[in-house]
Amino acid sequence: MTDGLHPALFYLVGALLIPLLRGRARQVCQIVVPLLAIACVLALDPGSYGLVTFAGRELVMVQVDRLSLVFGVVFTLMSLIGMVYALHVHRPGEHIAAFLYVGSALIVVFAGDFFTLFVGWEVMAFASAYLIFAQGGRAALGAGYRYLLVHVTGGVCLLAGIVLYTIASGTALFGPLPADGSLAYYLILCGFLLNAAVPPLNAWLTDAYPEATVTGAVFLCAFTTKTAVYVLIRAYPAAEILVVLGVIMALYGVVYAVLENDCRRLLGYHIVSQVGYMVAGVGIGTELALNGATAHAFAHILYKALLFMGAGAVIYMTGRRKLTELGGLYRTMPLTLTLYMIGAFAISAFPFFSGFVSKSMVIAAAAGDNRALATLLLTMASSGTFLHTGLKLPYYMFFGKDCGLRPAEPPRNMLLGMGLAAFFCIAIGVYPDMLYRMLPFPVDFVPYTGAHVTGSLGILLFTGLGFFLFLRHLDPKDTVSLDTDWFYRKGARAFLWFAERPVARYEGVVSELANTVALRSLRLGARAGLWFDINVVDAVVNGVANMTLRGGALLRRLQTGVLSHYATAMVAGLFVSLLLYALFTEGGR
Repeated sequence: MTDGLHPALFYLVGALLIPLLRGRARQVCQIVVPLLAIACVLALDPGSYGLVTFAGRELVMVQVDRLSLVFGVVFTLMSLIGMVYALHVHRPGEHIAAFLYVGSALIVVFAGDFFTLFVGWEVMAFASAYLIFAQGGRAALGAGYRYLLVHVTGGVCLLAGIVLYTIASGTALFGPLPADGSLAYYLILCGFLLNAAVPPLNAWLTDAYPEATVTGAVFLCAFTTKTAVYVLIRAYPAAEILVVLGVIMALYGVVYAVLENDCRRLLGYHIVSQVGYMVAGVGIGTELALNGATAHAFAHILYKALLFMGAGAVIYMTGRRKLTELGGLYRTMPLTLTLYMIGAFAISAFPFFSGFVSKSMVIAAAAGDNRALATLLLTMASSGTFLHTGLKLPYYMFFGKDCGLRPAEPPRNMLLGMGLAAFFCIAIGVYPDMLYRMLPFPVDFVPYTGAHVTGSLGILLFTGLGFFLFLRHLDPKDTVSLDTDWFYRKGARAFLWFAERPVARYEGVVSELANTVALRSLRLGARAGLWFDINVVDAVVNGVANMTLRGGALLRRLQTGVLSHYATAMVAGLFVSLLLYALFTEGGR
């Protein structure tokens, strides 16, 4: 590795410098750090670095190959675009969290062992949660806590699987996992699938991303799910279950987008849908499919960020995010509209835009592997993407019924960030070799054939025709759609009721019995010489009573909203106990 530098170090150092700088100096830091990281990634030499032996296990802190490099390039590039878009934000906390978020994602991408990966994985969860909390307000606070608890749960599954795998295999190195049907295999898979937002583990995304800050949502849409795609490519290529799950994701996101009125929630469901293509490509497992999953992750990071930036610009300038409250903005925000539509054409896989040259690889891989049903369903999902992201959202946001607002264009730095993303969306579409040369396997795929171009345009144009024919039936409704988060929201309410009613009453009864019947009986018996010494009796009874009282107090504190502190303690305790078990019971073998 060139000069022994890890790209994540630039972001970690940048996070330390941000609170010490002000004004122009802070803005310079926000731009210089990603530029240095990009240069560092481009200068990396393939190989393994940072090899250490710990408790008889070999750990590889940095593993560089073509797969990690392509994700490293797009992550650092996206961090630059996101920071340009966020230059007007004065609150240092958001920039610190964003730097930690990007740095921890790079730790995962270049991790050569599972334990290094897990460290980056958990820092990602907590850093990204701050971007939700920073918005403030009850909705953001609730969404942030739910987001954090869901990801902590996924982290526990991942860690348990890592420990079991390390004990069984004798190695902690990160690579393709044997499909042996073991508990470790499925626990690690569950941890990865949760971050990939695979239904029914997807609701955290559409619950949390719309509540984040305008700039924070741009970072959120780029890193967590795509880091999950990376680890799936690395550990689970050709896992058949991923084909089924990927196709379900592609359709699930499109169907739910029909119901959405919140512009960022609609875009969130299309993250689920688009990641479905990548997950399906991983499951197909051929070189073309894995190249397609990687290429689509690269393209998706850029065009989805552009879409979130466009929607964020509207929210920033109007204070509104529901389609039923917007309309007629094209008059005063034409640049925002134009840049948004570039992202919309890219996600819809229009020819000469980035989505066309990446999504088509996955669909071609499905067809080439004789998966007719998967090919058909993925093509259908692509049509639905254009219907909602390319037509419905911009129509009701920028055209449609005039809402009476006349907002100006957003700050220049926001337009510049959108412009950078738009440039790459077009550049990759026009010159796909720019992306294809970076992919993990040699590319033998030509996206611009007559049949492919005319077939894609036919689907898209007929989708557009259907939209305008049935426009009256597609009007957004000011409703809330139920997703799988309903279950854990209701479960949390049931838990709080249980803590408030039965447990509190049980606490009172036990305390009363301890202070009256039990304690008096034991004291009388001790004085008569029938049982233990009176001091021992007092200590035992008081200890039981204190444990009961503390249990009730703990549940009440959970009820008041400090769930994350206990979740953190739980993960830390589990991590330490499992690690000690693995080291001291197996390390000497």
